[in-house]
Amino acid sequence: MPGSLPAALAEPRVPVRRSWIALIFAANLGVWMAFFTPIQVLLPQQIERIAPGDKEAVFAVVTGLGALAAVLANPLAGALSDRTRLRVAGRELGRRHVWTAGGAVGGALALLLLSRQDTVVGVALGWLAAQVCFNAMLASLTAGIPDRVPVRQRGGVSGWVGIPQSLGLVLGAVLVTAVVTGNTAGYATIALAVLLLSLPFALLTADDPLPRRHLPALRARTLLASMWIDPRRHPDFAWAWLTRFLVQLGNALGTLYLLYFLTDGLRHPDPAGGLLTLILLYTLGMILTAVLSGRLSDRSGRRKIYVITSGLVMAVAALLLAVAPVWPVAMAAALLLGAGYGVYLSVDAALITQVLPMATDRGKDLGVINIANSAPQVLGPAMSAPIVVHLGGYPTLYAVTAAVTLLGSALVVKIRSVP
Repeated sequence: MPGSLPAALAEPRVPVRRSWIALIFAANLGVWMAFFTPIQVLLPQQIERIAPGDKEAVFAVVTGLGALAAVLANPLAGALSDRTRLRVAGRELGRRHVWTAGGAVGGALALLLLSRQDTVVGVALGWLAAQVCFNAMLASLTAGIPDRVPVRQRGGVSGWVGIPQSLGLVLGAVLVTAVVTGNTAGYATIALAVLLLSLPFALLTADDPLPRRHLPALRARTLLASMWIDPRRHPDFAWAWLTRFLVQLGNALGTLYLLYFLTDGLRHPDPAGGLLTLILLYTLGMILTAVLSGRLSDRSGRRKIYVITSGLVMAVAALLLAVAPVWPVAMAAALLLGAGYGVYLSVDAALITQVLPMATDRGKDLGVINIANSAPQVLGPAMSAPIVVHLGGYPTLYAVTAAVTLLGSALVVKIRSVP
């Protein structure tokens, strides 16, 4: 009987309060600052200083290895958080917050280590360590939505949780370009921000413990086998994974080389300043649509039409960059891309929580979904570099971006259990 399930596994019924939303918003802001500020600003500058003649290829290798670490770490951390049961000073702790706090502390230390590297191998290893820690943190934060937020509230809450994906980059870029100078200070600032933003959520919000009788088995073979979710038994989950993968691949293709696009494609006189402008416009578009579309989706109960519309908007933005690569068009495209991505993030995140196979495996299953976020960061560099260098340059890259994004959003119609 659903009513006999412990709180950690029962479907949540009580809407979360604004204070809870604010704290998980801040925690996500911290983790996304840690993900994107290095990728968009600090790592390109660091790699250009170390290997100026091969910056594109080296950057692709470093980010690809980091994304590969994310692909492995996220579902594993999610599965372990499903099975976590700790007692400290006679008090039973919940499953998730220890991973949030531990990932934040470990990731901050990894960023400090990364800041001191002056070889390609050192940078790659430092970024690998940071990706493992921050993906453990992300896995626990992602599981917080189905753990504590009722279905009728998930679109709106997912909108708030999605905004930090771009806002984190804006604040991070401002911090490391306008507030502090130098890569070492930049990494240290982001490390401190992660701790200040993330730890309050882990320390101040409830985290239901899982009774021992409900703990899934912790055996290596069983754990690894559970990572495979049979698409024949759970077709809606499989389609949700594929649509997320393709849309995130399009996003990776379109954003990975933005700094180099401004430098070599548009010949912008101030590439760093231009990048910050595009990020601000992207974030503005996202803020305008994310929470609103999520709430509208909650009220109507419909998810798929919003996902399809978001894909169309993002595809148009990418095509603008492909056919008219000039600065005014780039600004309009950034605003459109942000608006489309805001709709996508809020509604698709809510949709995914409605197709999870089992309550006992929420963390692991969302970790598998998060592979669809991370794997494109591996494939994206492998596709982007040859396209830019050998297959038509940036116009071809953004045309491919549009096609992949459109296909991903259209495939959401295959999902049957969610309208």
